[in-house]
Amino acid sequence: MIELDNRLKTALADKLLAMGDDELILGHRDSEWCGHAPILEEDIAFANIALDEQGHAAIWYGLLSEVIGEDKETYPDRLAFLRPPSEFRNAPLMELPKGDWAFSMLRQYLFDVAELKCADWLVKSAYQPLADAAAKVQREEFYHLRHTQAWTRRLGLGTKESNQRMQAALDALWPYAIHYFEPLATDAPLAEAGIIPPALEWQVSWEAQVLPFLREANLKPPASFELVAVDRLRHSEHLAALLGEMQSVARLQPDASW
Repeated sequence: MIELDNRLKTALADKLLAMGDDELILGHRDSEWCGHAPILEEDIAFANIALDEQGHAAIWYGLLSEVIGEDKETYPDRLAFLRPPSEFRNAPLMELPKGDWAFSMLRQYLFDVAELKCADWLVKSAYQPLADAAAKVQREEFYHLRHTQAWTRRLGLGTKESNQRMQAALDALWPYAIHYFEPLATDAPLAEAGIIPPALEWQVSWEAQVLPFLREANLKPPASFELVAVDRLRHSEHLAALLGEMQSVARLQPDASW
């Protein structure tokens, strides 16, 4: 197993924070469908996916705690519930409002492919604790992807309206999905050390799976688009509103044990 020097520790801490924030914020967005999904079975299924994503956030935050020497029992909760929006490092894709069912399901599909492709690579990471953590995520993401693939296909090939809604969602989401693969400023040494996948390789493998599937579902990404002019250091008003709700109870008693 590779030993982390100070430079690699700092870089890996940045990466794990971003990974955890992506999972936490998307998980919360998914949870907003609880009680509102189109059918009862899906209400339960998508709520479970939301819980899984938040569980993945706990995995990445827990590993981050180990890397930087924080308490693994308390630090993840502090990260989730006591930071202001400016300290979150999630991609803009995750904080967008849930939209309609087509929007949420397609966003989850695009993320599921990306997360599973990343996990498939990370299980071979040169840093064994990261490989072990990725193995836990990989098992659950396989089932997430089966679920969201089925919905994407069903809506894309369904009625005229369902196809139009899915295409509108894809047009809106695609620039954010492409932006998701933008590497962090500290990613390069991690990729060179074989700890994380190179960003371009990861994106290419994602596109190789996503593009044919979308065509099969009678959907196509926009022929031209502008990349979103935001990054993980700047957030929209949507994140502040989300955190205001998600953190409200914890902030009433920040020193409480949960």
